[in-house]
Amino acid sequence: MAARRSTKKPNVSKEDLMSYYREMLLIRRFEEKAGQLYGMGLIGGFCHLYIGQEAVVVGLEAAAEDGDKRVTSYRDHGHMLACGMDPKGVMAELTGREGGYSKGKGGSMHMFSKEKHFYGGHGIVGAQVPIGAGLAFSDKYRGNDRVTFAYFGDGAANQGQVYETYNMAELWMLPVVFVIENNQYAMGTSVARSTKSPSLWERGAAYGIPGEEVDGMDVLAVKAAGEKAVAHCRAGKGPYILEVKTYRYRGHSMSDPAKYRTREEVQKVREQRDAIEHVREMLLSGNHASEDELKAIDKEIKAVVNEAAEFSRESPEPALSELWTDIYAEA
Repeated sequence: MAARRSTKKPNVSKEDLMSYYREMLLIRRFEEKAGQLYGMGLIGGFCHLYIGQEAVVVGLEAAAEDGDKRVTSYRDHGHMLACGMDPKGVMAELTGREGGYSKGKGGSMHMFSKEKHFYGGHGIVGAQVPIGAGLAFSDKYRGNDRVTFAYFGDGAANQGQVYETYNMAELWMLPVVFVIENNQYAMGTSVARSTKSPSLWERGAAYGIPGEEVDGMDVLAVKAAGEKAVAHCRAGKGPYILEVKTYRYRGHSMSDPAKYRTREEVQKVREQRDAIEHVREMLLSGNHASEDELKAIDKEIKAVVNEAAEFSRESPEPALSELWTDIYAEA
């Protein structure tokens, strides 16, 4: 499990706390709705939910600036929402509708937004890591101070292409933050059974890449670590690795019954470590918000998610002619 949270009083404004609460709650409610639609047969294929891991991407997006890039795996809905992509377009893509970000042709694993610098969720395990290095290379080539966040999981951390990428990224001093979202179970095998080295971020030492372990159930801890990593990259010092210890409450995908762990284990994390409840407690104990105000926010977010679901139902399926579009880039 993740490390114990700091007992030090957080140095954060009411506005920031409220923002993080809203963003994490939006991801949680969106993913819950996606799970419902999947159960109703409105979402087909694979669907990997981000429930439990919300603090990772919200904390790192809080450390990002306009123009920074992000690329991730197939567990990608939370990343899209956190970088500002429209819930309607995301949900419509999940349901294979014309109003989706990939015109209904990509589904859960293949959405992109040039406007938000989101370069996709990728279905091939670990494939996004060298792509992330390539994005960072483009920024270094252009001479700007942009940073790329390349997200991957603890399972993907054992892929050979990750270490080829580490070598190139450090050799060329690329401005990329490698984010290992260690949710403990990869596709269904615990880290203890699949990985000999207990600390995944320390593997970067072989290439001279610095890094650290972060409590991924604490959005403020993630933000602080993200700011440190981003500053390292913007200063031209090369890549940085963040191993963010988090936990997914649902199975690897909607088809995973998650029999490799007990319900008691999941419930314990929900009760003692939940990232959204942690911020909620800070808002209430710091007199930054009342119970009624937080209930109103939840109601507001549920309305946004319901509107996105309704939009996805009303949006038509893509025309057959769309089979032949978006195959080649226009010269």
